[in-house]
Amino acid sequence: MKTQDITSVTASTGAPAPIEDVAIDGAMQAFSLTLDKFVSHAAKWHPDAQVVTARPDGVFDRVGYSALTRRAQQVSAILTGFGVRTGARVATLAWNTQAHLEAWYGIMGMGAACHTLNPRLTADQTGAMLIRSGAEIVIVSSDLIPLAEKIVANAPSVKQVLVIDGPIGDWQPSRDGLLVSALEPAREAGSESVVWGDFDETTPSGLCFTSGTTGAPKGVTYTHRSSYLHTLRMLQADVLGITSSDAVLAAVPMFHANAWGLPFAAPAVGARLVLPGRLTDGASLAKLIASEGVTVAAGVPTVWLGLLEHLEASGGELPGLQRILVGGAPLAPALMERIERRLGVTVQTSWGMTELSPSGTMSMPNDPDRTAAVSGRPAVGLDLLLTDAEGLALPEQRNTEGHLRVRGAAVVERYLGDKEPATDADGWFDTGDLARIDDLGSLIITGRAKDLIKSGGEWINPAEIEAIVGALPEVSLAAVIGRSDAKWGERPVLLVTVRKQEAISDEELLASLRGRVASWWIPDSIVRIENMPMASTGKIDKFRLKKEYGRV
Repeated sequence: MKTQDITSVTASTGAPAPIEDVAIDGAMQAFSLTLDKFVSHAAKWHPDAQVVTARPDGVFDRVGYSALTRRAQQVSAILTGFGVRTGARVATLAWNTQAHLEAWYGIMGMGAACHTLNPRLTADQTGAMLIRSGAEIVIVSSDLIPLAEKIVANAPSVKQVLVIDGPIGDWQPSRDGLLVSALEPAREAGSESVVWGDFDETTPSGLCFTSGTTGAPKGVTYTHRSSYLHTLRMLQADVLGITSSDAVLAAVPMFHANAWGLPFAAPAVGARLVLPGRLTDGASLAKLIASEGVTVAAGVPTVWLGLLEHLEASGGELPGLQRILVGGAPLAPALMERIERRLGVTVQTSWGMTELSPSGTMSMPNDPDRTAAVSGRPAVGLDLLLTDAEGLALPEQRNTEGHLRVRGAAVVERYLGDKEPATDADGWFDTGDLARIDDLGSLIITGRAKDLIKSGGEWINPAEIEAIVGALPEVSLAAVIGRSDAKWGERPVLLVTVRKQEAISDEELLASLRGRVASWWIPDSIVRIENMPMASTGKIDKFRLKKEYGRV
């Protein structure tokens, strides 16, 4: 008898025997990647690890993760009572404080999206963003009430204002239908029955607008999944690499791309989270770092310049501080060297943007070859691509300048309100940056495509000039913009802020460039600025500089 292909024949009856059932695959549990799980994890496994907030009066507030989680759940209950449901947007206008963090997790945990408003913008700018987000409730820091009153006047969709971190004062709603109340007393009437994480992991969790330093601000919507995966990427040993033994200072505001993800990363590992409130001057930060034994701190270069100048003047020491993470703006080599020498710390340079949630690349902790110009490699979950101006991949991806594109699980696909994607057909997002990737795979940002100056039909890269001048020990900040020119189209102008009690001539500034850049790149004029205009993100505000100095 021939062997049958599919069935076998029994010896007794000659009937086909049934084929054995195909093995059924096993399965893994469905575990939604929602952000509430970070603080819930901390509440269960690191209940007494603290969140510390510096108040303006010099007192430090403290709360353990267990108590903070209960208080955040109360915020969810309060918002539920006001009609907030999954998918809604709730705005915050506040500093880095415990109350703001409770609002964050209260909003996100229930499935609403937290729209962080930037108090350093004008009321008109912030009101326009609020209208676009459609948020009907705004949670406001008490000291920001004067600004909030103007913002709400420009956003008639807002129906409810909840005040945190202080009294309401004498705020009287300027229009019918607007309710203003303190959040804290409402806790007594709320319950803790709101279920967290009962929604899809792709539900929006946050909304942040780009800084608008080179154009109109755009809304970037984060999801629970994207920020969860971003946090896991940040926690890798070669990236942020914090542990439960660390005390982490978030000197970067929570309204700047989720404070770079630190309020998620710290509870994820049970690290102490140190929040500076509204005071990030050098003296305030020095006191806070010393008092709380901060080991890792993160912020923009101007923050660390302020800390450095305070310590240089006062003679203080911060022996517990081990690492400083710098991002948000280019770091001058001279400033990096001063920070490491004076503070005895390792500086980790990084590159990112709002659209990346925001971390893109970061130099490794204690990398012996670290420099201010190198921003490190991307961690798993993010990929980089260099292209030409038309978006075609460069045949050589190492040691060649190109237009930088990225893609990954925490990279924007589409901006708020847009129907068309912000990515190309292959899913790559054009960052607008010019960059090189060295032999080790580390990223070096060489400029912004929009900042390039076209002079006599040829391109000048301001970033290269800024890097050279910014490395001079006498220079605190440097910027180069294009000024309209009847003959050449544009010519470069150098704008500098010189360090206090330092002197350097215009000729010395220009001499630093000769032989290092093409002769026709040398700026035609120099403008000295006592206080360089800074955007709300800590970057030099080139949009404003171009308006003020870009025309003859």
